[in-house]
Amino acid sequence: MSAPMICFVLGAFATILALRYFTHMFQLNAYKPKVQTKWLAHNLHRSWSQILALLLGLIGLKITLNPWGLSALFALFCWAMWPKSAKKRLVYTHRVDRLLLTSVVLLGLMFYAAWIKNITFLPLAYGLVGIVVLLANYINMPFEAWRRHCYIIKAKKILRSCPDLLTIGITGSYGKTSVKYYLNTLLHASFNSLMTPESYNTPMGIVKTVREYLKSTDEVFVCEMGAQNVGDIKELCDIVHPKHGIITALGAQHLESFKTQANIIKTKYELADALPQDGFLLVNGDNELIRNNPPKHNYQTYGLGKHNDYQATNVKVSSQGTSFTFVTPTGEKCDYQTRLLGEHNIVNLAGALAMCSLLGIPLAKLKPQLLKIKAVPHRLELTEHGKVTIIDDGFNSNPSGTKAALKTLSLFDDYKIIITPGMVELGEQENSLNQAFGEDISKVCDYVILVGEKQTLPIKSGLEKANYPESKIYIAKSLNDGLQHAYALNSERKKIILLENDLPDNY
Repeated sequence: MSAPMICFVLGAFATILALRYFTHMFQLNAYKPKVQTKWLAHNLHRSWSQILALLLGLIGLKITLNPWGLSALFALFCWAMWPKSAKKRLVYTHRVDRLLLTSVVLLGLMFYAAWIKNITFLPLAYGLVGIVVLLANYINMPFEAWRRHCYIIKAKKILRSCPDLLTIGITGSYGKTSVKYYLNTLLHASFNSLMTPESYNTPMGIVKTVREYLKSTDEVFVCEMGAQNVGDIKELCDIVHPKHGIITALGAQHLESFKTQANIIKTKYELADALPQDGFLLVNGDNELIRNNPPKHNYQTYGLGKHNDYQATNVKVSSQGTSFTFVTPTGEKCDYQTRLLGEHNIVNLAGALAMCSLLGIPLAKLKPQLLKIKAVPHRLELTEHGKVTIIDDGFNSNPSGTKAALKTLSLFDDYKIIITPGMVELGEQENSLNQAFGEDISKVCDYVILVGEKQTLPIKSGLEKANYPESKIYIAKSLNDGLQHAYALNSERKKIILLENDLPDNY
């Protein structure tokens, strides 16, 4: 095989590997060009081989590059782009297939130019892969918009064919997934109910749920509604038209995209604005932002505080679970026991119980269902691993959630270890909130493992501010590195490890 041919083969292989990588990151960035562009700018170290290839390509426009030298370089690039183990793998959806096809056509044109004109176009093609993915997405946008519109129209048609279906919308800065799981389990005491699975809280996730899972026998549809921009909740409400709603909390989550707290409040209350006058609206009365910024729609509150319409009282939390008494506005009471840990989970349960009560389900009838409730995956999920107990709270940490997780961890008498990369998507407040997180950690944990040196600098600063011993801090390269270090630690007491947040591969 000739030198140019070897160069082409290795160049094509390296380019395909790079295309797969940047497509994977684009998927993790929710197919949002602005987010992907920002990610590219902040992660230049991950694109070192593309930057090097671009520089060589620009040089090659003036001088002739050696095919053997390029072949050696492409072999290095293949090594750099070789797929690594991922927490969340690339999912080859139809959209990804179309994106890859369009990208391959664009890159193929550059390879054709390299074949017939100048071999320099090979490193240029490899170096521009990240940009090509964005360009391919732009080219595909009209078709994707049309396809999205068709799916939404079909979902609306399916929902219209179920006039007796009762839809309950759930939104909030945090807690919405937990409330959704709890409510769906409790509703089974009297209804056939369907919920959006996992974290299906986007337009296409909800549309997919309606199209693939909704049955004619379903009586209630519990719909989680997520948002990162003003108008997102309104768009979801226009699809499913909720009759009732629950707003779990308002907080600093996704400040990076919302920009201001006012935008967060406005967006979450788009659910309240969409409800009919006879619809029930429940809000977390323990949440300070909700108390200070009440919705315009008639509402009732739930929570632990005595000021709430629906109150969970006599809360007793242990490492084995939680017991509490639920009280309605009419004074009706019922004692409950759950395996869930943490007071914040009882607040979420109170919201689910309140909705069930409003729908006419007797409180006593909910007791067996409540015992069936398990921790939502990666949300204070307690598991035993021989001599080590793990509290998995790895899903998208926020300031309120970290405080609740540390409070739960403090209930245990074991040797307490936390493994965390810190909190993200908090905008300008990210550093200060992570520093405060570090100070909170110092009051509870016997040992601290921080995942990622750069990402966790604010937490380390908080620990230092609290005079936490340097010898009890370990900087891990990855979650697995952190876990291995935690398991290797010597301790006379049984070890309990809190996994607080687990950032996806694009961080």
